[in-house]
Amino acid sequence: MDSFVTFISTYWRYIVDLTVFVLSILILGGYQWRLVRRSRHSPTLTVRGLNALARAAWVERVMTEDRDIMAVQTLRNSTMAATLMASTAVILILGILNMLANADKIGPALHVLNPGGSHEPGIWILKLMLILVDFFVAFFSFSLAVRGYNHVGFLINVPMGSGSHGITPAKVALHLNRASAYYGIGMRTYYFSVPLVLWLFGPVWMLISTIGLLLILRHLDHLPQQED
Repeated sequence: MDSFVTFISTYWRYIVDLTVFVLSILILGGYQWRLVRRSRHSPTLTVRGLNALARAAWVERVMTEDRDIMAVQTLRNSTMAATLMASTAVILILGILNMLANADKIGPALHVLNPGGSHEPGIWILKLMLILVDFFVAFFSFSLAVRGYNHVGFLINVPMGSGSHGITPAKVALHLNRASAYYGIGMRTYYFSVPLVLWLFGPVWMLISTIGLLLILRHLDHLPQQED
């Protein structure tokens, strides 16, 4: 018992930091899991599900009515948006690497607002590494989105008929929704970076930002109920 009390008194700052981190992951991960399930079972109740249905209908219209110019312009806008976000992720990655190189100088300044968390350089570097991984995921997600949009740009302009080589609107819509899913993952990593960045200032700020982000995402991801 005495050894346990000694352990807690010695490492309680580490325990608080890691406990809040795990709690934030469980909160945001549980919300995302519930959102995916609801999007599959009741797609018209979520923005994610409704957009997937709208993209499938849009592909059907473009390929049946030969609206090639509209398709190219729309996909170009999506590609430019994903490219911009991927480029921004690279810039943020370089900034975090610079912070890692100057961790001994920047860390003490951020600990002013960190009354309950650990002040050890190792924990602070771990936090920066997790933020770095987050933006690496964002970069690869947006890059895969660009790749998907480029593929759809070719597929959607294939004429329907005997020479379509089995390319149907349903298959093209599947590729488009997959590219959009990668874009959505990239945006989620941007959102999730907010609690990770505030974690540098202390676990209390991470917990507050996690709850705030959860409320904002719940408002953005769900459509308001309308009476018939």
